[in-house]
Amino acid sequence: MSYLNKPAWIRAKVPAGETWKRVAETLERYRLHTVCDEARCPNKGVCWGAGTATFMILGDLCTRACRFCAVSAARQGREVRAGEGKAIAQAALELGLTYLILTSVDRDDLPDRGAGHFTDCVAGIKQVLPDIPVEVLIPDYTQREIASIAAVMPAAVAHNVETVRSLQWIRDTRASFDKSIATLRAAKNLGVAVTKSSLLLGLGEKEPEVLSAMDELREAGVDILVIGQYLQPSPKQIPVTEYLRPEQFDRYAEAGLSRGFGAVIAAPLARTSYQASDAFDSVKRGRKADAD
Repeated sequence: MSYLNKPAWIRAKVPAGETWKRVAETLERYRLHTVCDEARCPNKGVCWGAGTATFMILGDLCTRACRFCAVSAARQGREVRAGEGKAIAQAALELGLTYLILTSVDRDDLPDRGAGHFTDCVAGIKQVLPDIPVEVLIPDYTQREIASIAAVMPAAVAHNVETVRSLQWIRDTRASFDKSIATLRAAKNLGVAVTKSSLLLGLGEKEPEVLSAMDELREAGVDILVIGQYLQPSPKQIPVTEYLRPEQFDRYAEAGLSRGFGAVIAAPLARTSYQASDAFDSVKRGRKADAD
């Protein structure tokens, strides 16, 4: 199998500086996981250097094995950590964070698939940091599983369709485009003000498929769309089939905004949590302007 060389515009910044060191030390002291590390995110250098991290709850072992993901998989995850939300809040307080993001591995081995722990973590964070927005990036939960999370009022609920319909085989067989759309629609039905999803490109999708995915996400009420370039984390994951030029991401951003998304983050290194606070604020400003 042949592999494509990375083009000049794919340049992940290497973590450096005192701020990055402080983030790493704080996370280690509180025994916290981040998706930045576990998923080998290309933006780790930028985000950690700016004092931002996306916390990954429910351990570091995923019960699903998606073909594009670098997170370690197993049939059973780690023991759920009591008080994890308050540990995250204390770390965030030390780091001076102003917008928190929680994501997780899939936990099909748990009766509620970990939904209750998301609820506990958001509630625990709000006890310590009541004024900081908390965004949650959740698995493909059902409306019943999302209900308790919605009740503690996260600022935003995100769930990723990951790719277009024809390429859903890159995900674990328990996932699907329809299940993901149902999750996003359920969050809206439960009163979540801001919902969000993302697409990884360069997996073999065609432009009409990307536009069709946008239409389905808007129909489900999704407010924020993130579009990024798939980057093969290691030889174990599926290879990249195409590196899209930055101009193509610009065109997709325009297409998304024209469809009514409140914010579209589209760039080669964009990921679900990339510029999350800016996207959230953009949606809020847009709604305020509409109300005025």
